[in-house]
Amino acid sequence: MTPDPERQLVRRAAPFVPIAAGAALLIGGLAAGWSAGWSAAIGILLVAANAALNAELLARTARISLVAYSVGVMGGFVVRLGAILAAMFGLNQLAWFSPLAFGLAVIPATVLLLGYEMALLARGLGAELRVPPQEAHGRG
Repeated sequence: MTPDPERQLVRRAAPFVPIAAGAALLIGGLAAGWSAGWSAAIGILLVAANAALNAELLARTARISLVAYSVGVMGGFVVRLGAILAAMFGLNQLAWFSPLAFGLAVIPATVLLLGYEMALLARGLGAELRVPPQEAHGRG
């Protein structure tokens, strides 16, 4: 059995998370103070955790059926976006939190992560997967 491509994507992106979080902390700290730096670093870590949870969800639902996978993709997308928004509102209750720095880290980190995933897929990650035809149950 081949490893799940969703989990492979996360494993390949994981080494960049501490670098990105450190860069967000430093850039935010130098640009607008350490509160902004920490807010940006938290945003990066939240994007990474979000990607890992998404990979786990998709890897598990892929073993069930294409319908379950589709529900995981769309339902998971909505739930995960809501979780990021809820985290931002929750963290905004802290006096030191900067929602601007958080957002300015989350949005580009998400776009860069998606670009990295597309590059890995374009280079053939997951190419060995085949979707078997499903038998028509109850027809006939």
